[in-house]
Amino acid sequence: MLTINTATSSDYPIIQKIAHETWPDTFGLILSREQISYMLDMMYSTTALSEQTTNKGHQFLIVKDEIKHLGYASYELNYKGLSKTKIHKIYILPESQGKGVGKLLMKTITDIAVKNKNHSLSLNVNRDNSAIDFYKGIGFEKVSEENIDIGDGFIMEDSVMEKKLV
Repeated sequence: MLTINTATSSDYPIIQKIAHETWPDTFGLILSREQISYMLDMMYSTTALSEQTTNKGHQFLIVKDEIKHLGYASYELNYKGLSKTKIHKIYILPESQGKGVGKLLMKTITDIAVKNKNHSLSLNVNRDNSAIDFYKGIGFEKVSEENIDIGDGFIMEDSVMEKKLV
C-alpha cells in the first residue's frame, strides 16, 4: 500500500537521497555530469530546500510503500498570483516507475489544487525527457518552450506543459 505524506524539514535527507538516486538515471543521457551535479546542489542542498519551502511556498509530498520511500513531488498553489498550481518537481525511483506512484502523486496534487480553487496545473520538463509521454498521458499539453539560464554556464531547455482542471 502506498502512502503520501507532506514533508517537513526533517524529511530533507529523504528528498535529497531520492534526488541523487533518480537524477543520474533521468538526465544521464540529456545533461552533462557537471550540470547534473550543479543542479542537484542548486536545488537540493538543505539551504535550497529550506528556501523553497519557507520563502517560496513550495510544498513537498513524499510517497512510500511498506518498506521504503519511492519518490517525491513539490508544488506551489496560486503560482504567480494566478489560480494555477505549479508542479516544481516530481521524481520517482527508477525501479518504482511504471507502478502508479507518479499517477498517485499527480492525483494528490490535482485534488489539492481543486480544493484550493486552482483551475490548472503547470510544469516545466526538459524537452528531451521521456516523462513528457507520461504527462501527455495524464492530460497535459505543451503550451510553450523556454530556456532558463541557471548560472555557471548552464541552461535548462524546457517545455512548459499545462492541464486544465475545470
